[in-house]
Amino acid sequence: MPELPEAETIVRGLRRTVVGETIDHVRVARPDVLRQSRSSFAAGVIGHRIAAIERRGKNVLIQLDQARLIAVNLGMTGGLLPFRAPPRGAARPTHAAITFRFGSGGCLVFNDTRRFGTVEALDETTWRARSSRMGPEPLARGYRPSHLHAALQHSRSPIRSWLLDQRRVAGIGNIYANEALFLAGLHPQRPARNVGREEAYALHAHLREVLNAAIEAGGTTIRDYRNADGGQGEYVRRLNVYGRNEEECLLCGTEIQRIVFGGRSAFFCPGCQVL
Repeated sequence: MPELPEAETIVRGLRRTVVGETIDHVRVARPDVLRQSRSSFAAGVIGHRIAAIERRGKNVLIQLDQARLIAVNLGMTGGLLPFRAPPRGAARPTHAAITFRFGSGGCLVFNDTRRFGTVEALDETTWRARSSRMGPEPLARGYRPSHLHAALQHSRSPIRSWLLDQRRVAGIGNIYANEALFLAGLHPQRPARNVGREEAYALHAHLREVLNAAIEAGGTTIRDYRNADGGQGEYVRRLNVYGRNEEECLLCGTEIQRIVFGGRSAFFCPGCQVL
């Protein structure tokens, strides 16, 4: 599932290719990805110019003129692919859900194999209200270790589950939560409120370390994720625990284990992350 690094990688790729384009036409092949009617969506985007591309949590925000935007949640397999001309033959995306045609002749395709992603046209006031219900951005300059430590003290949830709650902190998913917890030496089932000050400070540092490194690597491709150029994310080569159950820990040699709680798999090293 695309997380903060994957969304950020897509945003940076789209900034180079679609900013300044004007949306002339929209083709909705899979209306189930829309959070509104086709007519409302089309009316909200056709004729508008793309002014900027931003990110909030795991969401890609296509900012339009006249204080409007398109909010794209990538879901599990969603991607945004720009083309200078309508793709044909083997170049055509296999699961194009929505296609935005530009006045220049190019287009932008929201491709989503499993169609768990969502697309919606909003005014900025509506989006700001929705964004306010999300947690802080973990890479923001103003997000300090003390903020993380203070927030953890109010929850009995397992620390891995706490990190996945987008109301607590925005953009972190299962891959990077597992990786940061390993580097911080914290068991994924450790109650959040039992994480001490020094441990919280270490977790804060490792979260930022892992997220920044994943962005530099273009994200992590386990199966479906592709960046805006259609390429794969290379951070998969640097994973310490995620998806490595029954393999040896790279630090201590203990066998990596996989457990399931909260409906999600967690990966950890029993030698490095003692409960």
